[in-house]
Amino acid sequence: MAQTTTARSVFEDQSPDADGARPTEEHIVVNARLDRLRASLLSSTGATTWRFSRKDIETIPGGDNAPLNQVLLQAPGVTQDSFGQIHVRGDHNEVQYRIDGVQLPEGMSVFGQALMTRFAHSMALTTGALPAQYGFLTAGVIDLTTKNGSADPGGDASVYGGARDYFFPSAQYGTHYKKWDVFLTADFVHNRVGVENPTPSFNAIHDLSNQYHFLGHLRYTIDDNTRVSFIAGASNAQYQLPNNPGQQRQFASPSWIGSALSGQLYGSMDSASLNQRQKEITDFGILSLQKEMENVSFQTSVFSRYSSLGYSPDMTGDLIYNGISQHAARSVMSTGSQTDFTWKAAPRHTVRFGMQAFIERTVSKSDSLVYLRTGTDSDGEPDYDGSTTSVHDGSGRTGWIYGLYAQDEWRLLRSLTLNYGVRFDGVDQYTHAMQVSPRLNIVWHPWKKTTFHAGYSRYFTPPPFELIGGQSLSKYDNTSAESANLQNATVRAERDHYFDAGVAQQIIPGWNVSFDAYVKLARNLIDEGQFGSPVIMTAFNYRRGQVNGYEVSTSYDRGPIALYGNFAWSRAIGKDIVSGQWNFDSDDLSYIRDRWVHLDHDQRWTASAGASYTAFRKTDHPLMLSATMVYGSGLRKDSTIPNGASVPQYATFNLAVVQSFDHLIPLSFLKRTQIRLDVTNLFDRSYMLRDGSGIGVGAPQYGLRRTIMTGISQRF
Repeated sequence: MAQTTTARSVFEDQSPDADGARPTEEHIVVNARLDRLRASLLSSTGATTWRFSRKDIETIPGGDNAPLNQVLLQAPGVTQDSFGQIHVRGDHNEVQYRIDGVQLPEGMSVFGQALMTRFAHSMALTTGALPAQYGFLTAGVIDLTTKNGSADPGGDASVYGGARDYFFPSAQYGTHYKKWDVFLTADFVHNRVGVENPTPSFNAIHDLSNQYHFLGHLRYTIDDNTRVSFIAGASNAQYQLPNNPGQQRQFASPSWIGSALSGQLYGSMDSASLNQRQKEITDFGILSLQKEMENVSFQTSVFSRYSSLGYSPDMTGDLIYNGISQHAARSVMSTGSQTDFTWKAAPRHTVRFGMQAFIERTVSKSDSLVYLRTGTDSDGEPDYDGSTTSVHDGSGRTGWIYGLYAQDEWRLLRSLTLNYGVRFDGVDQYTHAMQVSPRLNIVWHPWKKTTFHAGYSRYFTPPPFELIGGQSLSKYDNTSAESANLQNATVRAERDHYFDAGVAQQIIPGWNVSFDAYVKLARNLIDEGQFGSPVIMTAFNYRRGQVNGYEVSTSYDRGPIALYGNFAWSRAIGKDIVSGQWNFDSDDLSYIRDRWVHLDHDQRWTASAGASYTAFRKTDHPLMLSATMVYGSGLRKDSTIPNGASVPQYATFNLAVVQSFDHLIPLSFLKRTQIRLDVTNLFDRSYMLRDGSGIGVGAPQYGLRRTIMTGISQRF
């Protein structure tokens, strides 16, 4: 892993056609050139980019089998959270995913990874003061360069599994023929660690998960300067929500059980035996045209993404523990287009301009069973007699977001580059707003192998459309699900001033170090929380927000040895919740109104490190040993004030041993055989990600205990 650009490999096909020529060799070279042109459409001048090459991905314990979020934790400033979430530089979820340069609209996935590491030939995480072509979600840009038949020819079949019923078969195949290029990959994941354990025990109760993933990539190279590509992906995942034994019933007295509840409901009244489930689906397609015309190159794309989430409760259990048993479903259908141009206007000027637009339709519906309130007791608290009623709620809305940009990368001097530009963004959904956002970055190379950069970016972040429900609060009046207050202002767009500066230095060939510092000043800072049993995030705003921090990174990659390490310090605070207030306790709202509080995902110190060594690397049986480490000082929890303390710090270590053999099986069509052993949380440390308290935190979650996995894969 490094902050320097990694060129893509060009594989040579030595199979001649009937005339003795090698047309596929030319096809591969043309596609490699077009890949470089596509990469040049995306400017990161002045920003900070952390790149994962194919070698880097294969070195991380688990390799292609590792979840994408676990790979990204090895980049500086990336913080681990529950439900598989990550936070980049103190933001909650303002991370955009791009596939071959095309931004995917946001989806509804919570627990699982709709995009798998297996899909990527390489990937990059770009943060900092982003150039003008990056909009909407700006905490980090994760760009996956997908595998394809030119760069990843041949097939691979693997079986991976181990502890906790883990079973993970997968297959991939890539090929090219004349002007066509095809790549397909699919996998199936079965395990009992779908969602984080709410207890520190070795195994969670009721945590079965089944997940299916697919990616297909088809390209046609029309000529040396033109190609068309189509990418389709699908993810279907089903989860049991793990149980937390010994919970106190909140809404049922013994006299109700067997009377009002008997014969009406089904489920469990023991928190260790609840049966809650959640299903998540994501499908997407991207059609792109890439073209070069002398000093102008462009890529234009149309895309669509469907994403849905459905929660099935334990009817009795949810009712007596939460006062509401709710079947909940949300879906979002997004269709849009993106066009990016690069124009070599003059020897010292590279002009980039383009547009993005998404049209989205979101639907939310729920069917709830709640207790009817019969009055108040002697202490003034609500009183119930076990009588229930049903509440149906639903809403749907269509909206759109759009953005235009133009920027000029001006090479003032041989050692000095100025990248300046402007964006215009707008949103017309639940909220209606627009903004003109200037961007400015300076990159200076004062001497050999040294780079200074500094930048300012004005950001405009629309609220996450798919996470805003149109719930009717009055429908729950005089029930056990009545809200603490009736304030429900619409979530607003976030507006930021972002400053970033840093330096990178190559000490000796292969050894690089860097330092980066940043400050974000936000108005209507967007945060997200889980409120209620359905694990559906809900967005809300702090009127003001501040995020600042710094990162230090180093890496060494030379010969058989690769080392890297980084640590980051961050502080994220907010004041005055101004939307979605009904989700919060009135006392918390009053406290936060005039005081700064830590955001629930604020973690002061984050670090990661890794090392790998390849023995016998020039033979047909290389042996690779690798290890990674992740450290966190702890996310926030409540004390006497909201988010006033943090959970305990932790450090986990992972290990991998991979033995490869060329032509182990004496069949001409079989190539490399690979056997691997991976150990997650090598020292079996029990560590807490969440304790169940904090603003928008629904339940406690613990990190994965020691897990031993083995696998075998066969190339062909």
